[in-house]
Amino acid sequence: MEALADSLTRTIKGSPSIAPLPSTDDSRLWRVSNLVMAVFFGLAGAVQVNDPDPGLWIVAYSVPAALSLVVSLNPPIADNNVWRSLSYLHSAACVVGSAILGYSLFANAQNNILHEEEGRELFGLVIVTVWMSLCRSSAKNSLDGVRLAIAISLSLFPFIMWLYIYMNAEMRASWPSHCKTVI
Repeated sequence: MEALADSLTRTIKGSPSIAPLPSTDDSRLWRVSNLVMAVFFGLAGAVQVNDPDPGLWIVAYSVPAALSLVVSLNPPIADNNVWRSLSYLHSAACVVGSAILGYSLFANAQNNILHEEEGRELFGLVIVTVWMSLCRSSAKNSLDGVRLAIAISLSLFPFIMWLYIYMNAEMRASWPSHCKTVI
């Protein structure tokens, strides 16, 4: 009987279809990254109250805030059918929105992409889409070094950009008034 158990254990460990368990440090970093992104998405949704179309953008950021918060509390939830369905639907909507904004920018952009409201909105949708993709892929495979590094970098990027924009008054000078009052 022990020989059979040892044989099964060796077979399972050598099987390429079974993902290795993440180290506790990697798991902790992934959870913290999700918590940071939940905070970012929550803040991004909150500052939309003075936007010309606040309902759209509050939902665009609140859904990934909630999904990221849940993943930070319980990472295996990303394999749940309801969680995955919400994530896929929201990501699909963000891809469609990104295509529309990208076309608008291509056709009408006159300044640096960050000076255009559509450019900032496009970056937000791209961040949402990439983050939701990372969350979905983490359910099937533990995040390896490269994907974990991307997750950590992506979770810090929005805060670094906010700090850069806050410190760069020249960049904010051309923004519409509803964007100037959120910082």
